[in-house]
Amino acid sequence: MKVSVVIPAYNEENRIEESAKILDGYLKDLYDDYEIIFCSDGSTDSTFEKAKALEKGNRNIKAVGYELNRGKGCAVRTGVLASDGDIVIFTDCDLAYGTDVIKKAVDKFEETGAQLVIGSRNLDSESYKGYSFARKLMSRVYFKLISLMTGFKQTDSQCGFKCFTKDAAHTIFSECKIDSFAFDLEALLKAQDKGYKIEEIAVRIINNDNRNTKVKMVSDSVRMLKDIRQIKRNQKS
Repeated sequence: MKVSVVIPAYNEENRIEESAKILDGYLKDLYDDYEIIFCSDGSTDSTFEKAKALEKGNRNIKAVGYELNRGKGCAVRTGVLASDGDIVIFTDCDLAYGTDVIKKAVDKFEETGAQLVIGSRNLDSESYKGYSFARKLMSRVYFKLISLMTGFKQTDSQCGFKCFTKDAAHTIFSECKIDSFAFDLEALLKAQDKGYKIEEIAVRIINNDNRNTKVKMVSDSVRMLKDIRQIKRNQKS
């Protein structure tokens, strides 16, 4: 079994090398075959150059990307479609949920026969520790809106840790179009419509740096609502 870990990266020059070191060390101890795919989302710093250097020095690392910034959804989609693992995982460059969650997810596939295993912060009472009250409130309101507007059945669409079987990953992301933060919801709704079995695992934020967050609460919330309307239109077409 080969495990692919996709890391979307926008201006992550300060941590991409350390994240690669941590991930490579963790995966090497558990799996005979694995790959780490960094996708630069039009970074304006040295993120892509550092990713290419990591690729040259390690056969298990792959660097992909594009010139203009398009959004996390595009970066994840590009990385996923470049993967060839039997299990395809995406998580953020800060490894917010740690690394042990990878084995937890892979084991969940083997236990349940699911096509998707997704992290849920709402299944762990300590998961939002360190988040500001405003971000906690935004998350709760957003989840409620998603449920009401789309019929989404799981507890957390926006957790940055999600896993797919190879076939599910390539089928879903080859059809996805949303580039912004609502891409998670689009992918999950497609999986739901296709009848894929989706399992959740409890996750918590381990590495959290609110100072460097790329989430803009007001503008991103408005964009997400627009994207939800677009997703619903796409579902009907």
